[in-house]
Amino acid sequence: MNLEQLKPQITTIINNKETSVDDRLLSICTLLEENISYYNWVGFYFKNGDKNELKLGPYVGEPTDHIIIPFGKGICGQVAVSNENFVVADVAAQDNYIACSITVKAEIVIPIFVNGENLGQIDIDSNTPDPFTVADERFLEFVCAQVATIL
Repeated sequence: MNLEQLKPQITTIINNKETSVDDRLLSICTLLEENISYYNWVGFYFKNGDKNELKLGPYVGEPTDHIIIPFGKGICGQVAVSNENFVVADVAAQDNYIACSITVKAEIVIPIFVNGENLGQIDIDSNTPDPFTVADERFLEFVCAQVATIL
């Protein structure tokens, strides 16, 4: 299934007010992980109250020890500070990378903005080297814009 074909399903999940926000976020993670072969870990991190750190939200994939990530640390922590997309073709080439699994080869992190404030991000790990394209970035920006409407 291509990325554009997933957009209506994302919208349907977001608009399902019968389910909690966390359940909708988990449904999005599951949809992406099951339908995009190179999305091997899909999760959300959110700003942890007034602290300069991120806290793990709903995700699918291997369990992670990275429940809390300080701003500036790792790819997710860098996105919390830069407010910009971060696409990593080769995690081994990144100095400030937090390894979640030895199988992870690439990562993409896209911030979620609500009223201009970076409240969180979607984080995707891939076991495939350099799989992410501009199409992934645009699609995940769409996902994050949809998620922003329920935060």
